[in-house]
Amino acid sequence: MPQRTRRTVHDLRRDSRSAVLQRLYFEGRMSRQELGPVTGLSSGSISNVVAELVAEGLVEEAGSVESHGGRPRTLLQVRPGRGHLIGIDVGETRVRIEAFDFTLRELARTERPLVAAQYDADVIVDHIRSGVEEVLAGTGLPPEDLLGVGTGVPGVIERDPRRGAVVHGQTIGWDAVPLEALLRGSGGVPDSTPWFIDNGAKTLGQAEMWFGAGRGARSAVAILFGSGVGACLFAEDAPQGQALEWGHLTVQVGGRRCRCGSPGCLEAYAGAEAVLQRWQEAGGRPPEDVDEETRLTALLTSADPPDGREPDPTALRVVQETAEYLGAGLAGLINLLQPERILVGGWAGLQFGPRFLDDVRRHAVAYSLSHPADGVTVELGRLGPEAVTVGAATLPLADFLGRGGRVTAPAQEATPPAWRTALEDRVLG
Repeated sequence: MPQRTRRTVHDLRRDSRSAVLQRLYFEGRMSRQELGPVTGLSSGSISNVVAELVAEGLVEEAGSVESHGGRPRTLLQVRPGRGHLIGIDVGETRVRIEAFDFTLRELARTERPLVAAQYDADVIVDHIRSGVEEVLAGTGLPPEDLLGVGTGVPGVIERDPRRGAVVHGQTIGWDAVPLEALLRGSGGVPDSTPWFIDNGAKTLGQAEMWFGAGRGARSAVAILFGSGVGACLFAEDAPQGQALEWGHLTVQVGGRRCRCGSPGCLEAYAGAEAVLQRWQEAGGRPPEDVDEETRLTALLTSADPPDGREPDPTALRVVQETAEYLGAGLAGLINLLQPERILVGGWAGLQFGPRFLDDVRRHAVAYSLSHPADGVTVELGRLGPEAVTVGAATLPLADFLGRGGRVTAPAQEATPPAWRTALEDRVLG
């Protein structure tokens, strides 16, 4: 006999608040009369919920609109200044920290460049702490108004009941780093403020699904193409995203040694770090004493000169091979997952894509089964290099909206609203 899930008054109130907040957040200004049909709530419930949200400063009146034969209808919107959020991108070339208002308008940003010898966990933690302090000072807003801090990192994220998010980042030398415990209560952030940590490809993908090239897609795979390569699946049975260690798919048995230690990984051929190594091994001359992003720009410019000059044959061969490796890797995703869209982002993807994405598409189709290949589009992300930080900020934002405008406890795992009901029922007895 199936168990019935008991719903409490607390659950119903939270879900009603969440439904109203999410409609106003994602669809913009609406009247009380419009909110009823789209949320499924009665007019009385709408009045009560809106009154609560207005009293708490989450929602505000925003003008009026004429109605058919009646009094003008008052429009409502979320209040941008209600609280602010921080998004952090722990990338492989830099740590980027941005502060946003409630509507994800940027308020302040800072960056900490990285080199290979600086990926020690203590160094990253120090960068995050100082960067968070800097952007908080830049906003001029009180830290107590901070709704949460979201962080995108390379690797696999494990949820530990005591330590919070623990990062397993084999390619960067992180073995069970308790990043949340190291960061909680630091950087001028109050102890009560929650931290949310997840895979960087997932945060990039969530930003694109909410605001960018993934909007409206029933299923999509987001590709984070940087020093390495990663991916995240978004689908009906994985609406919050499922990070995939796509870069460690074997594309060549007994092939090049990957940063993870295994031979033949896709990342050993298609990650920016590996692409630059292959160029140098083939006789190319990457510029010295510059960062990885500048060296990749030099490679792509040599392969596709903007001034009509003949391309450098070595550079062109390396880039064409890279396009084929990426296409073959995408074919694996197409055949296995059959997504509606594949979205390519990350700093290297945004450099590589405008020139060579057509080549990647062609190889993806050539290596795929025809039926799933006919149903997928491969396109660049639309949110630019800030996509990971925007997506990181959506982690606390999604939790806040899902809780009806309540901040989660700092040591509690952030979970989608549909997953929380049974847990809260047990806690509430």
